[in-house]
Amino acid sequence: MARVDEVVDGIYRICTTVQLPDTEFQFNQFLINDERPALIHTGMYGLYEGVRDGVAEVLDPGKLEYVILLHFEADENGGMDRFLEGAPNSALACSALSAILNLSGWNYSGRIEGHMEGEVIDLGRHKLRFLETPHVHHWDSMMLFDETTKSLFPSDLFIQPGDQPPVVTENLGRMMCEYYRQIGIFAHDKPVRDVVDRIEALDPDWIHGMHGGSLGRETIPYFSRALREESVGYTGKLLGREVLPS
Repeated sequence: MARVDEVVDGIYRICTTVQLPDTEFQFNQFLINDERPALIHTGMYGLYEGVRDGVAEVLDPGKLEYVILLHFEADENGGMDRFLEGAPNSALACSALSAILNLSGWNYSGRIEGHMEGEVIDLGRHKLRFLETPHVHHWDSMMLFDETTKSLFPSDLFIQPGDQPPVVTENLGRMMCEYYRQIGIFAHDKPVRDVVDRIEALDPDWIHGMHGGSLGRETIPYFSRALREESVGYTGKLLGREVLPS
């Protein structure tokens, strides 16, 4: 069952906590309640009912106008066809690269919008600006910045494993970096640190990660500092399993 919390004005965290072999892990979707409602991430195919019920606590899921994926992966968009069926007038928004590389070769029949750096979706009060962030952690990866609440949606950056509260105030930066080294999602430190520079230039009030709790202005520097000072690049491990010598 998904937990729903309004984190900041009109932005709701819909969180499902699952038990993995060695830890609990959270999958977050973010619902923006506005004139043109938007859902950021769908969750995996099998989580659809719980995520939909979470949306329904706030608004009619059939009124969603945007479902937004920030890279092509099961926990980002596994439920995209099911949300389309329930909201047939919605558009799937993603990076232009993802629209070309991934969605053009699938049997997805909904409306697709491919976006590039700097383009904005106007939801009414909330304005979502796209940032192209290749290799953090996929080729087609993007992030979103809500100019109204100064909220960043960084997908898999700023991760925190475990059962976290809706807003995290602890310094979990070193744990985050160690987790990245164990799971192996970033090929190299440089793209990540370049993105951290760009994020700091945005001066966000909030960072709403896909896994773990949201970070407020006071907590963000702990995580940014860790990403600069500690390596997160691939060390020969994938999901904790040794694959190649580092």
